[in-house]
Amino acid sequence: MGDYKAFLTIHRKEAGYRPVHDRIHDFGEVEQTLNSSDRCQQASRCMDCGVPFCHWACPLGNRPPEWNDALYRGDWELAYRLLNSTNDFPEFTGRVCPALCEKACVLNLVEHEPTTNREDEAAITEHAFEENYVHIHHPERNGKRVAVIGSGPAGLVAANQLNLKGYAVTVFDKNEDAGGLLRYGIPNFKLNKAVIDRRMNVLRAEGIDFRFNVPIDLTCLPDGFDAYIIATGTPEARDLNIPGRDLKGIHFALDILAQQNRILAGAEIPREKLVNAKGKDVLVIGGGDTGSDCIGTAHRQGCRSVTQIEIMPRPVEGPDDPQHPWPEWPRTLKTTSSHEEGCTRRWNMNTLRFVGKDGKVTGAEVQEIAWKPNPEGGHPIMESVGKPEMIKADMVLLAMGFLKPKLPEFAPNVFVAGDAASGASLVVRAMASGRNVAAQVHNYLSTE
Repeated sequence: MGDYKAFLTIHRKEAGYRPVHDRIHDFGEVEQTLNSSDRCQQASRCMDCGVPFCHWACPLGNRPPEWNDALYRGDWELAYRLLNSTNDFPEFTGRVCPALCEKACVLNLVEHEPTTNREDEAAITEHAFEENYVHIHHPERNGKRVAVIGSGPAGLVAANQLNLKGYAVTVFDKNEDAGGLLRYGIPNFKLNKAVIDRRMNVLRAEGIDFRFNVPIDLTCLPDGFDAYIIATGTPEARDLNIPGRDLKGIHFALDILAQQNRILAGAEIPREKLVNAKGKDVLVIGGGDTGSDCIGTAHRQGCRSVTQIEIMPRPVEGPDDPQHPWPEWPRTLKTTSSHEEGCTRRWNMNTLRFVGKDGKVTGAEVQEIAWKPNPEGGHPIMESVGKPEMIKADMVLLAMGFLKPKLPEFAPNVFVAGDAASGASLVVRAMASGRNVAAQVHNYLSTE
């Protein structure tokens, strides 16, 4: 490393977010960037550990010590080459990854000031596009064809890997454009869709054939391909089947998130189908990232208030989680940029029923619960501990996760990648799965 003692004198410095009063009025990306000098200084803090736990924690096997050193030395092109060797699309993970590598950083154990790996990789990739370090490859074709069903992060990575190996790759998707939840789930204030479009231009130039608005029946895959990859994600959201569920104003999270992204892309939505929080008291059920995205979207649409409830206990506060010690991922309280914009948050809350007037939701009856150990083992037992109460809401957003899909039996030349295989998970894990499945397909087609 160029300065192996830099971590002793240079503190972690994050770019931070745009001011709340500014960002809630648009859907521009909330995260700011450091200047190149500060970014290189941050890269110098990497210790080049004898055992790089960051590499161990990253599902993609990224090697931050290598590209951080190149960044510190000012060799941005080498930094991008090293980063891109394990990560097909670092411009995505650099924006939306929770940075498992940073929680496993030795500096996180010692000072709770890990290296800014996620921001570094975003900066490296932006610099690479600006300086034309992202080259168009024209691989020699091997005569074999592969179909990828689904253009989310797993499908795009698998398509990219196989295309670079010489396969003729065709990507099918039921939506009108590529990205899966990157495009239709993650709000623009976290991931500007121009970032996806920029990478799509590269993939098309390299020869990948994309076919949109084409739903595929998984029991009847298209003819003419030597292998298939199923990367359809987890399309079915977890529902809440309680009294009053049929009232108007109760929506799945993706109803508002996907529609808002489509509107920003220029789509015209009929008034009667609009899912808009303007002037409404919004209740978000579900405490994860999708729920957080609903909060930020509701604020930008002009809601009156937002309440978020979660059935699980409040996570521990602070940097350390006794149940999941370093270098594991700590299950600690997470406050996102959307939470900072204003939100009432409550935990251990069970929703009993929805109430309404004239067919429209006006509130939800909830009750505080506690989780008790199960004497027979297995899942804890939920017990009611408080009196039922009413939360006023004229819009309810269900953000309780997604169900793992039930897939049909497939032939030996059909492979499953990403959330379709594992159930809902992180973008970085989906991308890692895409790389692994592409390697499996290549091995299969090379030995048949």
